[in-house]
Amino acid sequence: MKLAEALALRADAARRAEQLRARVAASARYQEGEAPAEDAAVLLTEAAEVLGELESLIRRINRTNAGTPLGTGGGTLTDALARRDVLRLRHATVSSAADAAAGDGQRGYRQLRSELKMIPALPVAELRAQADDLARQLREVDTLIQRTNWEVDLLD
Repeated sequence: MKLAEALALRADAARRAEQLRARVAASARYQEGEAPAEDAAVLLTEAAEVLGELESLIRRINRTNAGTPLGTGGGTLTDALARRDVLRLRHATVSSAADAAAGDGQRGYRQLRSELKMIPALPVAELRAQADDLARQLREVDTLIQRTNWEVDLLD
């Protein structure tokens, strides 16, 4: 099985576990004289099985990520995932700063000449260029990760 397939299975298992959790909660109590919609004990057992499968997948995925070297610049797939996460945070921070300095979402005009003028404290154009560069780096790292996910076999 390829790593990408395992990632899809992990997402499905996580969704299934969440659905089962909600169904257990909905069936955990019922009114006297009525029957519960579903057997909460059976649902709990099913949830335990799904969570066991999920744990196994997560362990295998993590081992594969940590043991998969990337050809460009060294490092592992885990390193690339960390880089992607931080690039997303950097991009969001720089974009937010540029938006705030540009006055996005704020009243940008004065009704009276006596009102105070708002002046940006940061260079908007430079921040936008920096955000564009971060977005490019993010795309490159994400493409590398996605390609690797489809090339690498899942470890046991």
